[in-house]
Amino acid sequence: MPGAGRAAGVRRLRPQPSEEPPAQEEDQNLLLAAAYVSDAQYNRNVPFETSPRAIRLYYFYNHWTMQVAIYFFICVDLSLALFEEPALFPLPFLATSLAEVLCLTAFFGRLVHFAKVTPQMVFWKDTKNICIMVTIVLTLIDLIIYGSLEAVNVHSVRWSRVLRPVFLINFPESRQIRRTFRSIRNTLPDILYVFLLFMFSVLIFSLMALKLFGDRGLKTVEGLPYFTNILDIVFELYVLVTTANSPDVMMPAYNFNWWYCLYFITYTIINTYIFMSVFLAVVYNNYRKHLKNEIRKLAYLKRHKMIEAFNILKVKVGTEFVVMEAQWRRLAKVVAPHISGPHLELLLRISDEGQKGHVDKVNFLRLADLLNIQVVTINVRRHPLEDWMPRVYRSSASLLVQRMVQHRIFVWVYDVIILINAIFIALDERNPFISYAEWLFLSLYIIEILLKLYTYEPRAYFDRRQFWNWFDTLIIIAALVATVANTTIQSARKYNSQQILDIVLILRILRLLRIIVSIQRFRVIVTTLINIGPTILTFGGLVLVVYYVFAIIGMEAFHGKVRFSDPNFTSPDALVCGNPALKDSAFARDRYCKNNFNDLASSFIVLMELTVVNHLLLLAGGFALVTHQVAKLYFIGFHIVVVILIVNIFIAFILEAFFVAYSLEKSEVETAIEKKIQELGVGIQEEEMQDGKLVDNVDAKDSGFSGDDGDNKRKDLKGLYFRIASKKYRTVDALLQQMFESEIAPEEEGPSLDEILNFSPGDLYPKNPNFENSA
Repeated sequence: MPGAGRAAGVRRLRPQPSEEPPAQEEDQNLLLAAAYVSDAQYNRNVPFETSPRAIRLYYFYNHWTMQVAIYFFICVDLSLALFEEPALFPLPFLATSLAEVLCLTAFFGRLVHFAKVTPQMVFWKDTKNICIMVTIVLTLIDLIIYGSLEAVNVHSVRWSRVLRPVFLINFPESRQIRRTFRSIRNTLPDILYVFLLFMFSVLIFSLMALKLFGDRGLKTVEGLPYFTNILDIVFELYVLVTTANSPDVMMPAYNFNWWYCLYFITYTIINTYIFMSVFLAVVYNNYRKHLKNEIRKLAYLKRHKMIEAFNILKVKVGTEFVVMEAQWRRLAKVVAPHISGPHLELLLRISDEGQKGHVDKVNFLRLADLLNIQVVTINVRRHPLEDWMPRVYRSSASLLVQRMVQHRIFVWVYDVIILINAIFIALDERNPFISYAEWLFLSLYIIEILLKLYTYEPRAYFDRRQFWNWFDTLIIIAALVATVANTTIQSARKYNSQQILDIVLILRILRLLRIIVSIQRFRVIVTTLINIGPTILTFGGLVLVVYYVFAIIGMEAFHGKVRFSDPNFTSPDALVCGNPALKDSAFARDRYCKNNFNDLASSFIVLMELTVVNHLLLLAGGFALVTHQVAKLYFIGFHIVVVILIVNIFIAFILEAFFVAYSLEKSEVETAIEKKIQELGVGIQEEEMQDGKLVDNVDAKDSGFSGDDGDNKRKDLKGLYFRIASKKYRTVDALLQQMFESEIAPEEEGPSLDEILNFSPGDLYPKNPNFENSA
């Protein structure tokens, strides 16, 4: 939106002059600058008015309680489909309609709040706001019409339910989901040509199949004519691309003449392997190109907001403009009110390197990045046993035990114990020797935990950041509960609950998960998954939207057509899933009756099965029998949208995430922080916080800077220390943004706002590529 940034004060560096007292005007300028810095910190691109009232409303708009409230009402609105006909938990129409009206009121209130902080011209040009308003109006119209018809016992369709995901997509809080939808939209033009060529190939092979097999009098296993209808052939060959009907679709022709297998082999190579790979290549190339364009916009917009904040607070000292130290402190406290005093002092020493009492422009522009980097403040303290009985804890025998526990061989020994334990779990536990061995392994694990607690300070060992220590301990506790429960059940001959025994066995097997803790490569994989977790949740939101739309359409089209009965029922109606049209069909014969669209939960399960595409032909064929053959288009459309588009985009994201995670090092800002931490002598390396090297006994309590120098603190193992949180947990978006920000010179202000908002992916690549810039 070209007009958005101008409204946010890009053209107007300061609020309009007022007659307010200087102190009050200074506070307002500070709030305005803090709003810009906060937007830069969280990558928000929301245009807002710069009047004092609008700024206060904008702070309230971004408050976490407001965001939680809007997501709560979005969840309630989406979950109403569970209680509306066809319902999993039926409720009266009056109850669901009142709940929906309440949600619509909350959405309208949020929209009005947004309108109060945004310039009117910008608000009405924003298509997101128009979509929300139109959806609210259409939903109210549908509620009135549906309620009126229900009052006279006339059944109608709740067509507006399919629009509910619009609220999830279009509110400003869902910018990540919108960005994914934009990636899909931008990918469509290129993938459309590949899809048309793919469908042309399918049609050519379908015509060949009709001429090759149509007049041979061949029959399928069900006794139906084989490849005599061009529409059926197209559908069968499309499903063959997914391999869901391979080799069944080939067998009648193959049994007739083995040469015909060459036709199916050729078709599979061309359409399954070549075209599907081309789909992935096109999707990945376009996703990567548009993602980088989006990230580049974010990087320049963040720089632009930080320049605006600097221009509001700057004063002239000598020949340059700077921000005074007192103003910088106040600004940081407004943007990050919960930041600790020592943490703030550390960031100030980084920004004001020469201790001049002010921060220059280049260092000020790094404030948002400084606040985004998680600096862990830790207080190094002694083990309680060292205070209670220092002579015993510092004795030669005690120090020997501590050194043994801290040594790498200690970890290797327990790795071997875990592997041996895995072998024993696979053996027959009715053997007394195996049963006693379980107690031995459990005792060894408990001894391991006790030795670690003896060596490392307990509060440090169970600090909230020590995930693997918590994981390891909980697994051992679960194993202890499982072993005790198993022994108790076996001793009480009269009690043989299979459910309890199943739980016991599962808990015992969970003990093997300690391998993840012990083997470093496993931990790397898990932490990488944690790293990409936030964006995976974004794709989860995207899949939820698509599933919800297709589920609502499926419920309106297919509910009641297939009914599930108890498997023990042998009545004719139960054998055909409650619909005579399914008689003698593979759908009824394989008892797929529970795969129906009779409620939202069942619909989601069917869609999940379609995503796997293993039985696409069987499911589509069953619902086509109970409705019309046109119903197959519903299943083909779902496959195209979810499997060909969304799944390939998800694969593209995973590829990009791993490439970026392995190629980028620490950012310039992180390097500056670590350098300053080490200069102050208050640094603890990340490796010292891992596994058996947590010897410094770390506690998360913040006690402020100590008066002692760094050497004395290290000597006494006391005092305040800092470290950068592990870079393994940085999001992929942050890594990509770091990559583009590294290309921007610190003193560069970048292009104008209009140029930033009109960036196109083509700008990333040279107009006339030669060998060098292509490489």
